[in-house]
Amino acid sequence: MGTTSLSTTGYTFGTITPDELDELSRTAAQGSFQQASGQVRLAEARGHEAECIGVRDAEGDLVAGCVVIYLNGRFGADGSIYFGPILTSIEPGLVTAVTEAIRDSARRHHAVSVACWPNITYRRYSSQGEPVSTPNDTVIKAFQGAGWQHGGFHTGYGVVCQWMYVKDLYGTTTAKELMASFGKRAQWSVKRAQSMGVHVREIGPDEFGVFAEIERQTGERRGFATRGEDYFRQFKEAYGDAAHFMLAEIHIAEYVADMTAKREALAKKVADLQAKYDERPTTRVERQLGEESRNLAAAEKRLAEVEDFAKRGDVLPAAASMFVSHPNEVVYQYSGSVEEYKPFYASALIQYEAMLHLCVEQGISRYNFYGISGVFDDPDDEGRGVLEFKQGFNGYAEQMVGQFTLPVDRLRFAVSNWAHKLLNR
Repeated sequence: MGTTSLSTTGYTFGTITPDELDELSRTAAQGSFQQASGQVRLAEARGHEAECIGVRDAEGDLVAGCVVIYLNGRFGADGSIYFGPILTSIEPGLVTAVTEAIRDSARRHHAVSVACWPNITYRRYSSQGEPVSTPNDTVIKAFQGAGWQHGGFHTGYGVVCQWMYVKDLYGTTTAKELMASFGKRAQWSVKRAQSMGVHVREIGPDEFGVFAEIERQTGERRGFATRGEDYFRQFKEAYGDAAHFMLAEIHIAEYVADMTAKREALAKKVADLQAKYDERPTTRVERQLGEESRNLAAAEKRLAEVEDFAKRGDVLPAAASMFVSHPNEVVYQYSGSVEEYKPFYASALIQYEAMLHLCVEQGISRYNFYGISGVFDDPDDEGRGVLEFKQGFNGYAEQMVGQFTLPVDRLRFAVSNWAHKLLNR
């Protein structure tokens, strides 16, 4: 640890190395990729100051820590601690000690305030939004007691999502078990993609242009800001093997061969049913004939459509997603899809492949789908489509404790708050 100070609670605090933060993040339940050395490297690559600080107990063990990222604002620097600080317990003395450490760092960086979003669940909900645990008010009281201001609870999206959708993969050891754990709709979507010539592979920086273009198209369609190719390159360089960029592609020849075989099988079935009906017409045969005739027409339509797709290339990028691995979980971070190829269900296949290869095969039991709006009962909510997609994989929701703000320079903090309220009236 760097220069140390004695906390009023008996703990000592000071700067720590990114490697020390990694060790704490790896072993603590609250550890995540946002509180790790990769976050330090990413911040520095983007021109921001970042400092790792830690708290030790009387035995010298590191019991709390975080990386604070400082960005210049209108009235001075502001610090941000994403999904931190990491605390090995919510003992009030430890919360106070880490608060002192954060305040000390902020003053040295001439910061107005520091905001943090602890990686702590406030309440757990079922997939359908029904509470299944009691509220975790202890952590709210501990942070407020140490001088932090709680931002309250809300639905919708923000700088850091307050609602998460998570799938527990504990005990899942095979691809078959994984598939069986999904809802019927998700199972059908994954199998449909597999039967339509869609394949998923992990790509490197030389193909990030394709990834960024798919994300850009999706952002324009859905109205959200996108990151861009440079950011993805910086992220990969910062996180290395922990960052996974997956691309789902349609292999046209494979799809045509599969659809041709299906069309021929359907054509034979229709011909047999027609002959059977001509010989002895019954309502049952007539109904079967109608159903299979519609299936044949649909197959012929898809084959006609694929002729246009084939003009664009032999392999067509259909969807892309970015994931980040951490010893505690795998996080589904960014994604995009080509609207025209939606019937190929490429996005569902990416989720299956990520869970299988990044979680099940690696022994990681927590798959974090990341943000949802937290609104479960409004079919017109902006996040409805995202929620329903994630619900298809059978998980549960977590409401996080949300944002806390620590005033450091109270005069500038008051002026900043006043100006913010004035500009957003």
